[in-house]
Amino acid sequence: MSLPSSPILILDSVASCRAWRRKALSEAKSVGFVPTMGALHEGHLSLVRRSLAENDLTIVSIFVNPAQFAPHEDLATYPRTLPRDLELLAAQELHVTNTVRKPSAVFLPGVRDMYPSGISQDVESQNGTFVEVKGYSHQMEGKSRPTFFRGVATVVTKLFNLVQPTNAYFGQKDIQQALLLRKLCSDLLFTYPDMDHLHIVPTARDPVDGLALSSRNAYLSADERLFAGTLYQALQCAESTWSQGGTKEQSVSAAVTIIERGREQATLKGVTVELDYIEMNHSDTFGILDGEARKDSESLERTPVILSGALWVGKTRLIDNIILGGHGTMVN
Repeated sequence: MSLPSSPILILDSVASCRAWRRKALSEAKSVGFVPTMGALHEGHLSLVRRSLAENDLTIVSIFVNPAQFAPHEDLATYPRTLPRDLELLAAQELHVTNTVRKPSAVFLPGVRDMYPSGISQDVESQNGTFVEVKGYSHQMEGKSRPTFFRGVATVVTKLFNLVQPTNAYFGQKDIQQALLLRKLCSDLLFTYPDMDHLHIVPTARDPVDGLALSSRNAYLSADERLFAGTLYQALQCAESTWSQGGTKEQSVSAAVTIIERGREQATLKGVTVELDYIEMNHSDTFGILDGEARKDSESLERTPVILSGALWVGKTRLIDNIILGGHGTMVN
């Protein structure tokens, strides 16, 4: 593969990544890691800046992971914007004491690097070693995308083994993914990073309508973009109902009402809006809250609740979430 030029060191093999990490270790430098699938946006860059602030070195990986896509999903058309991604990363810098920190390296592995035994999007035909976090992968996003978290857990385990980061950074938009990876780090006794050094950074949003930034937003047409903020508006409505003492059932119902209103308005513009799910789950188990649960119930006093949803706008599936209670204990 011909790589674009970049002022940032590009590591395009497992061997080069390991050599880079050994050098950092010999120099006793802390390493921050931001795993991505590319098509970078302000959400990714906020993770990079957080890493620059907290580590001597920052490495970003760009790898579109086939194991995260089911056979019917958008692997072939997923946005790939490597030259632009490298430009955005090269523009990031942070002044810390008497030094200027910039991203130190970009890891660009190939599919064969990450899956030496080969990889198919069909789970039944896959060969080699895969990682599953049992009991935490079938709820919320896992209900709609049953093989997704197996792919995430597998590729992140490989990346952590290679990069051995002091700190790793993930976005709140993918809250189930981030919490599942904390569980993975704990269960597999990872040292680099341990679960306390896997940081969840607040979701970056459009300043006008609050749409969570995502690489897949690029799929939206101009008319579809007008209704893309509907999901966040619905979640905010549910949050308000919950904070005013409403039950889980009442809160979700309030959100669905907002979605229905948006769907009707979108239809007039020739845009399809279809709800996948809106749900409230315990953050420690991902178990679904009882319909009569309220925020002041004893069982919820210590554990934050994840209010999340997924919405189809045209052919683009958007996800988002709001943490209800104990936000600082999860997002840090």
